[in-house]
Amino acid sequence: MPNIYLEFLKSDLLATSGKYLLILLPIALPIIIIYAVWVVRFRWLTMKFVEAQPTCLLEIRLPKEITKSPAAMEIFFSHLNQGGAGNLGEAFLDGKTRPWFSFEIVSIDGYVKFFVWCSQAKFRNLVEAQLYAQYPNIEIFEAEDYTKDFYFNSEKYSMYGLQYELSVADVYPIKTYIDYGLDRDQKEEYKIDPITSVIEYMGSLKKGENAWIQILIQKHEPESWEHGILKSKKDPKKANILEKILIFMFGSSRKLKDEVKEEIKKIKESTLPEVEKGDEDKIMKFPNPTKGQQEVIAALERSATKTPFDCMIRSVYISEKDAFTAVNIGGLIGTTKQYGSLNLNGFRPGAKSDVSDLRKDFARVIPFLKEHNDKEIMGIKKDLLHAYKLRSYFQEPFKHYGGQKPFILTTEELATIFHFPSGMVSQTPTLQRVGSKKSEAPSNLPV
Repeated sequence: MPNIYLEFLKSDLLATSGKYLLILLPIALPIIIIYAVWVVRFRWLTMKFVEAQPTCLLEIRLPKEITKSPAAMEIFFSHLNQGGAGNLGEAFLDGKTRPWFSFEIVSIDGYVKFFVWCSQAKFRNLVEAQLYAQYPNIEIFEAEDYTKDFYFNSEKYSMYGLQYELSVADVYPIKTYIDYGLDRDQKEEYKIDPITSVIEYMGSLKKGENAWIQILIQKHEPESWEHGILKSKKDPKKANILEKILIFMFGSSRKLKDEVKEEIKKIKESTLPEVEKGDEDKIMKFPNPTKGQQEVIAALERSATKTPFDCMIRSVYISEKDAFTAVNIGGLIGTTKQYGSLNLNGFRPGAKSDVSDLRKDFARVIPFLKEHNDKEIMGIKKDLLHAYKLRSYFQEPFKHYGGQKPFILTTEELATIFHFPSGMVSQTPTLQRVGSKKSEAPSNLPV
């Protein structure tokens, strides 16, 4: 058999490039097979670990008065920076992975509620302790999953769902509570809280309508072979020869801080004054950024000091057929507009339970395409709803659903899009709050 293979290589039937490919095939094929088996096994171990973990869903009842700024929620988020496998044995033998959390703002028949879901129930004590530390007057209790009664049935329900993505590179932050001045002491009547427009929209829904917003977060780590991906975490400049070969072949993962520094450097270089050729040595060039560029640089520098998380945001509008209101789909899509900034970043719709407008236009003239589109939309809606109910995105079965990679948000950005508004700022009547203020018993009561 080897002789036949060698004779075939010597023949003139193959071009030179074809011969090189055949020469490399005996070397490359085993490597490809080993890599494929390794990836499949790694995913199977991870799924097995995730499936074995009990989960928990916590409902949070708010008091009538909350005087703390979103900075309190930022401190809470910093405690969720939990890692996964501590060593190679836990990663490749146990399939241990980073825990993830889901922060959900939910409207059921117009009644607005806040939920926190943990992929591993053992983190319940951490979540409760840190929330109570920042908000002593809230109430937290384990709740039944509100999604379990809903399933996609086109005869009973109408549904629209989508995932969001960032408008530009995730080194640029969104408009945060600091930009809205909520980090400063203000009178209640002058506060502008961006989350109130979300709660007002959720509270405006009527009976039979439901809107859910899900914010999934996981500790941000540069992806490497320890996560089942052939990438290096090392800085190419500090890597040894073997690591440089791996970086050249498969690339490297970079930290958010490094990307922010590089982006700031690019902005500063773009502000250098232009000089005529031959005068470079005579004229000292200093950056001269505009006021807008200075604000961008300040926002980037502030973002680099915060703890980053891998994130995905999903929204679902599902209602009974009789209660369906098409306008509320636009309202759901627009719940993130107030976090956008022309100079910085913002959210835009990514994967959604629909097909493109171009396909819809073709369906008007090609009859069978409409039927195909309808079937595909039905399948997308079922998958998106199932992914929401499982809170699945970072791991299988719906890993990176819709072909979207997770984007990075810092604790400051997360605290902006998920925090508890005060009763004065948000007076939505359907936002459930605790009926009375908690206080300790008098110390002089008779025993």
